[in-house]
Amino acid sequence: MAEAVRLPRGQARFASAVLAAFALVALAAGLAAWQKYQLLAGPLTPGPYVDNPLVEVDTYFRNLMGWRTGLLLVALLQFSIWLAGMRDVADVLWRQGQRRRRMWLVFGWVIPLAQLFIPKMFINDLWAASRPEPQRRRGHPLLTAWWLSVLVAANAYSDASADLKKAVNASQARHALRQLMISDGLYICAAALSIVVWQLIRRLERAVAMT
Repeated sequence: MAEAVRLPRGQARFASAVLAAFALVALAAGLAAWQKYQLLAGPLTPGPYVDNPLVEVDTYFRNLMGWRTGLLLVALLQFSIWLAGMRDVADVLWRQGQRRRRMWLVFGWVIPLAQLFIPKMFINDLWAASRPEPQRRRGHPLLTAWWLSVLVAANAYSDASADLKKAVNASQARHALRQLMISDGLYICAAALSIVVWQLIRRLERAVAMT
């Protein structure tokens, strides 16, 4: 049976690469936000538009935020594709233990309330499928820490970008930038904790080898 089960290692590598790129762009966006935050603390620099340091930093910041949003969407899509591949493996190892239909791999990320627990349920089921039958247990502290980091990053300061666009003075803009910098840090932590991708691959590899 081990030869018949094909683990999605390529998808895992691509998902990890996208998450790494997202984390780097989030870090760069946070640094640009910090520079803009510092410039707004002092008097605005007079001079031509093209030589204005605030305009230059703001251009970099907006471009990076656009890339951050795009990479986040790609990461979610690729993560769902990877989960679908892992589900194929789990169906062979413990089909009756998979509690949700495949359509929830997509809808679970976008439907309100379902976002809070459906993706974690898939991960828990995969984790349990990787264990020998007498030791199957859903959940693990690493999975819980990862999922809480994802939820916090996705929901904390979610209005910061809109608040920055609506800011009418430097004080309001700085307040929104502080929130965005914290948000970037939370996203970086969530991406780092997504090491569960490789943990699941290793565990399922061992489980497949034993079948």
